[in-house]
Amino acid sequence: MLMNGARALLECLRQEDVEVVFGYPGGAVLTLYDEIYKMGFRHILTRHEQGAAHAADGYARASGKVGVVFATSGPGATNLVTGIATAHMDSVPMVCITGQVANPYIGKDSFQEADIVGITTPITKHNYLVKEAADLPRIVKEAFYIARTGRPGVVVIDVAKDVFDAQIDYRYPSGVKLHGYTGDVSFDPAAVREAAAALAAAEQPLLFVGGGVVLSDMSAAVRELLSLTGMPSVATLMGLGAVDADAEGFTGMAGMHGSYASNMAIQECDLLIAVGTRFSDRVTGNTAGFAPKARIVHFDIDPAEINKNVRADIPVVGDLRGTLPAFVSAVRAVEGDLPVRFRPWLGEVLSMARAHPLAWKESAEIRPEALVGKVRALMDEDTICVTDVGQHQMWAAQFFSCREPRTFLTSGGLGTMGYGLPAALGAKLARPDKKVVLITGDGSIMMNCQEFATVADNAVDIKVVVVHNSILGMVGQWQRLFYNRHYSASELKGKTDYVKLAAAMGVAGARIETNEQLAAELPQLLAADGARLIDVIVPEEADVMPMVPGGKRLDQMVLGGR
Repeated sequence: MLMNGARALLECLRQEDVEVVFGYPGGAVLTLYDEIYKMGFRHILTRHEQGAAHAADGYARASGKVGVVFATSGPGATNLVTGIATAHMDSVPMVCITGQVANPYIGKDSFQEADIVGITTPITKHNYLVKEAADLPRIVKEAFYIARTGRPGVVVIDVAKDVFDAQIDYRYPSGVKLHGYTGDVSFDPAAVREAAAALAAAEQPLLFVGGGVVLSDMSAAVRELLSLTGMPSVATLMGLGAVDADAEGFTGMAGMHGSYASNMAIQECDLLIAVGTRFSDRVTGNTAGFAPKARIVHFDIDPAEINKNVRADIPVVGDLRGTLPAFVSAVRAVEGDLPVRFRPWLGEVLSMARAHPLAWKESAEIRPEALVGKVRALMDEDTICVTDVGQHQMWAAQFFSCREPRTFLTSGGLGTMGYGLPAALGAKLARPDKKVVLITGDGSIMMNCQEFATVADNAVDIKVVVVHNSILGMVGQWQRLFYNRHYSASELKGKTDYVKLAAAMGVAGARIETNEQLAAELPQLLAADGARLIDVIVPEEADVMPMVPGGKRLDQMVLGGR
């Protein structure tokens, strides 16, 4: 069928079951946007390209589908970079389609020209510069295949402006043939059997659950493994929700702000089975002292992650959709009653959790931990919790107990402030059947606050809880603890009224300043129809605890006086 490149691109997206794209138009993509208009293709106009990238990211994380974002050339494309890097670090499948100046003008410093392929090469799984219209269908097919297979990631397709106008005989390829990449990550069954044998020989095993479990939709296999063995489990920040937070033996997040029981279980176990985690520095602390008594089994899809940060005694490389079911089967064949054998160790871990629980002391001021706990109690069990980055992120990880996968969305690897509001928008559009709450800070919310307009204009029902402590919380905590309270450029004691700011863009809200207000008004605000901003005033000097200081071992955490 004869059509222009812009129409062909949108037809390709339909073939990939893309239901919505996020973006912002400009000169290099006007033909594409004209075809969006003609075809009635669903497009969400964000108020900044960074917001579009984070919205596509949130859509992808909540749905498991590939998120898609459009931007124009030059600044439009470069404004996607932070969102691309955020998704890349957390292995989120996204396809970013950018306009480029027309072929005759490429490489001539033309108006709104930027080498987005060169700029994004270190932060994408793959990228393309499309200069021939006939290549478009093949490239789109390849891009989606690359983004969603193997270790998921971001693919950028940069399209010259004249490609959108050129006529092609459109046919969408039925398959993909790529030199050096199949997307199929096979595994060695012998490695799985060795891992099962190590579990059979262990006395104090621990399951360490990472974000790969969520990305691969393998939470059910992990839960079956825990049921079979009765061993305790912990999670990384990205792995939250893979195990039901209320499951016996699950002690929550491990790492810099992990629970006492989680960190100590890592330090005391004799076998650490790590599944879909890359052993980030925020998780391990001082790697030389990480899990010193344990043999380490590392399940991961990416061979580059094996032995990168922590040495694995038994590496199991392969897609978790293959390795985990095989491991469960191998464990099922192990002789003896594993739950009975591991019961004393489980009891020891649970005893540590009881001795040093995540808790807080009630005070005249609203405690941020109590705020998050109250939000959790008032929301549905399958509510999607989105966070920005900072202290509020860690309080959410500690106290917003997630029971299902894909219900805790946060920027883990890059730690991107400003991620939360557009990501929450994308998550709600992906899962309109679920409630979505954003827990953010007065620093983070300002970084993409313009997306309140997008939320209002599209009638997206999300609840935004601002943990308002008048400081860049995590920066302030470190300055308080390690820099003699030198609050250098971290205090936010300006005149911004967040309730009025949101209202100006069409989102109603309220401010809560006392515990009495919190008890009376929070339930009503969270239950209200439509988007709401809830600005909650909390103490400036509240610290996130426990905390593992930089360079220290997990067992050298500071518990703090709550």
